[in-house]
Amino acid sequence: MNIIIPMAGRGTRLRPHTLTVPKPLIPIAGKPIVQRLVEDIAKVYEGKIDKVGFVIDRDFGQQVEDNLQAIANKVGAEAYMYYQDEKLGTGHAILCAQQMLEGNVIVAFADTLFKAEFTLDVAQDGIIWVQQVDDPQAFGVVKVDDENVITDFVEKPKEYISDLAIIGIYYFREGTQLRSELQYLIDHDLKENGEYQLTNALEAMKEKGTRFVPGQVSEWLDCGNKNAAVYTNKRYLEFLSGEELVSASVKQKNTVIIPPVYMGEGVVVENSVIGPHVSIGKNTKVKNSIIQNTIVQTHSTLNNVNIKNSMIGNFVNFEGKQDDFSIGDYNVLA
Repeated sequence: MNIIIPMAGRGTRLRPHTLTVPKPLIPIAGKPIVQRLVEDIAKVYEGKIDKVGFVIDRDFGQQVEDNLQAIANKVGAEAYMYYQDEKLGTGHAILCAQQMLEGNVIVAFADTLFKAEFTLDVAQDGIIWVQQVDDPQAFGVVKVDDENVITDFVEKPKEYISDLAIIGIYYFREGTQLRSELQYLIDHDLKENGEYQLTNALEAMKEKGTRFVPGQVSEWLDCGNKNAAVYTNKRYLEFLSGEELVSASVKQKNTVIIPPVYMGEGVVVENSVIGPHVSIGKNTKVKNSIIQNTIVQTHSTLNNVNIKNSMIGNFVNFEGKQDDFSIGDYNVLA
């Protein structure tokens, strides 16, 4: 199995946190979003993952590429980097990794996480993972027939067609078919809204006999903005509540921890109440504070703060008293 993860976007809705770190590397319950995504895919697939192709911006840098290599290695796969120098749509992004479009392929966009209770059926021609939503007009949706086969792809329907929203994860039994249809779009300059769209390639594959079925997840979690990322962190901490989430190297003094809480290596907490639903990255120090439902990243210092529903970046010095914050990397607030 090959996995292709398009992630070259700049994550503007999650600024200021994405000014210094690509959005897929923002931590959720102590692990980068993209690592959670790769591990969750590995859980629903019983075979071996051979390669993970990351479609990235060339400017992400060597440290990011090294981190992505390590993420692939943790699931027993090799990592390959592909650069999307022009942002020309979902279809174009996938085709940047065209060397990996062969055999069994999963395509997963790195701004979504999920919880699923099924095992991937690799015998299917194709699977498009979906989730029921209350407002289908905001999403691309699929329509299915009585045999649960996908008959239509509709982008942001103005009238009700279906409530099964496409969450951005796809399986193809034969990746070369997808590669051929994406290349056809490029070669004939077939754009929609100025971009080469994956859904147009899916429609062409369906018309030529590919049988797509929905793979329904039990929960779909977005990481597109601060509030969504904080909520996703909360849900993942709840998923992992039976695991050991506090590093043995954490130093606590006069502190109350209300689970679920994640604390990385080298964290120091004094005279504070932490939790529930808080993640604190490595080498961060917290004193005289109350923190709830918040992501605090690495190497930061927080003193005398009372915060909830917040995101605090890396290398932040924060002293004061606030309620709802989103603070990027390398800031000093006093």
